[in-house]
Amino acid sequence: MPTTDASTDVGADPVPRSTSRAGAGPPAGPDTEDTLELRLLDGFVARSGPAGEGDLLDSVADWPAAATPVGTFRLRPVRPDSDLPLLTRWMNDPAVAAFWELAGPEETTAAHLRPQREGDGRSVPCLGVLDGVPMSYWEIYRADLDPLARHYPARPHDTGVHLLLGDAADRGRGLGTALLRAVADLVLDHRPACSRVVAEPDVRNTASVRAFLRAGFRLAGEVDLPDKRAALMIRDRAHPAQT
Repeated sequence: MPTTDASTDVGADPVPRSTSRAGAGPPAGPDTEDTLELRLLDGFVARSGPAGEGDLLDSVADWPAAATPVGTFRLRPVRPDSDLPLLTRWMNDPAVAAFWELAGPEETTAAHLRPQREGDGRSVPCLGVLDGVPMSYWEIYRADLDPLARHYPARPHDTGVHLLLGDAADRGRGLGTALLRAVADLVLDHRPACSRVVAEPDVRNTASVRAFLRAGFRLAGEVDLPDKRAALMIRDRAHPAQT
């Protein structure tokens, strides 16, 4: 699953592809005692309910809209039948394609969405709707249940975000910072077991890293993922974003 802050300037910064592959164990560090082994037992998944119920992510579909300085924003789970043309157009924007690597026909976008839509609910693909207009794509996912957890000291219920701003006109004017802050707040408000929101933009995507920092995330270090070197960004519950 890719990640981005196409909002700050760029169009996207993938992580999905990187985090979907196996990797080495987590590096030693001050938080190593918090490392969560990636052993998702079948029984745990079974108790979590079927895909679509949102149990692993506390029903993202039911999260309310958020008032932000740039308008009223809400996350709405992707509806492949109606959203595929729009998402495919965004994925073929050169600025987005450079990071997400999903340029191509609708089948390419559909193949990316399918495992999330048909999986166990550990990742929920959403449209970001601002004042009633779909303008961004988000993936809210369980970072502690993702291969990413092999690359950093994950804690139970760590929640990851990937994002892209669809249209060039929405980039480079602060929307990303405002929306990242809003989404991190939504996660922490509606996932009481989650103590941290994490993201892994490409270290070369300085605009994205800057947006995360301005949204209240901290740079926890750099990690080598299969497809890139990433900046590990963490928003702690104990340190809310400053307005």
